[in-house]
Amino acid sequence: MNSALSSNQNAIQAPSPTTAELKLEVVIIPVTDVDRAKRFYGGLGWRLDADFATGEDWRVVQFTPPGSPCSIIFGKGVTTAVPGSVQGTFLIVSDIEAARIALIEHGASVSEVFHFDGGLHVGGSNGRVPGRDPQGNSYRSWASFSDPDGNSWLLQEIKARLPGRGTNLDVPTLTELLREAEERHGVYGASAPKHHWSEWYAAYIIAREHGETPEQALEDGALHVAKIRR
Repeated sequence: MNSALSSNQNAIQAPSPTTAELKLEVVIIPVTDVDRAKRFYGGLGWRLDADFATGEDWRVVQFTPPGSPCSIIFGKGVTTAVPGSVQGTFLIVSDIEAARIALIEHGASVSEVFHFDGGLHVGGSNGRVPGRDPQGNSYRSWASFSDPDGNSWLLQEIKARLPGRGTNLDVPTLTELLREAEERHGVYGASAPKHHWSEWYAAYIIAREHGETPEQALEDGALHVAKIRR
């Protein structure tokens, strides 16, 4: 669920240590003309990962948006979904104006920035109000564009994530995370068994990147140190 639709209470809930990781890595996009779609997404600057064909009835093309751990696949014989039926797939950006300009320069027809009056609507323009979120909140400023088949994309600006929603690891974010880890390690280290700082730091940072709270990540770090020091 999108954090914009979650309460703060729900947003800070993180998977328990026993929950199996389920990493969303591919979204299927139904298209009519594979080569046209390939030109469009390649023109956006997305990375071409694969273009495989078997005979004339099956072909798959994979692209990955810049900075994304999730890719898209389209092709021939891949899906029975109606071309253009995938609506409102989210693309998260830290600066919606800059992202919008960059996409326009790469050939996309991107809407003006808007926010929603009420609930989220991924199709059409229902509920859209021109301009950024009046309070400037993360998760609430949007823009949209579509591919040649009408599959639509929503740009969602997130400058600061809600607790428990993970991180976007760039240099400033990682710097803050390391400082946070340093502070938490100081608390933990006062009564911790002898260990190398990297053992605890690694577990803490991975836990935070997976969306756990600082308190949960501190516990994960302690459990990791205890495990390897047995």
